[in-house]
Amino acid sequence: MKVENTQVQMRKGILEFCILEIIARGEAYASDMLEELTAAKMIVVEGTLYPLLTRLKNAGLLDYSWVESSAGPPRKYYKLTESGKEFLELLRLTWRELVDSTEFIINKKKA
Repeated sequence: MKVENTQVQMRKGILEFCILEIIARGEAYASDMLEELTAAKMIVVEGTLYPLLTRLKNAGLLDYSWVESSAGPPRKYYKLTESGKEFLELLRLTWRELVDSTEFIINKKKA
């Protein structure tokens, strides 16, 4: 068994959460999200981001607007919907519980 496979699966499990966190800061352009996710070593393939954004939009968690660009075609900027904000808040609670639970197990001393 390769550790890299498990590491990839762990990252995939929290990728949507990270995308929502980035967008929660303000309207976000996909290329900027990709740059941040890549820098954080959360994503390595560009083709992963766009299907996730589409799925989150279809679920009613994201909306987007087109903004004219002086350097080329219009850009699609994503923002959270009200449902997306509520969903993200639940994910934040879940994340905190997971971190606490994991730390509990990691730090538990052998009896």
